Amino acid sequence: MTQNLCPCESSKPYNTCCERYHNGLAAPTAEALMRSRYTAFAMGLESYLLQTWHPKTRPARLNLNEDPPTKWLGLQVKHTETTSEITATVAFVARYKVAGKAERLHELSQFERIEGFWYYLAGSYVA
Repeated sequence: MTQNLCPCESSKPYNTCCERYHNGLAAPTAEALMRSRYTAFAMGLESYLLQTWHPKTRPARLNLNEDPPTKWLGLQVKHTETTSEITATVAFVARYKVAGKAERLHELSQFERIEGFWYYLAGSYVA
């Protein structure tokens, strides 16, 4: 039986990649958290996305089920930088389709670690 590869494109099976973070294990790096958040978007895991969003910038809700259906096509991590013991950045390109139209999200995301857990703080679009 072939195991399903993780949507984050790590080339690992989901059950040995992002699933463990979705089940509560702390992601060891900002990149691992970012990959797990991409996978959560691909799988519609809104509660995980909110849980891993920094308390200072976390929205009250996401309402993913109210957005137009999105098909996530792939993730490419461009650059990861640990900027201090508790901060890091990850640049990535996420490809997806909405209503049959291909889109790309190129973002530089900021992360902060609080009590051993990484959180998504903010992101800025890269042209």
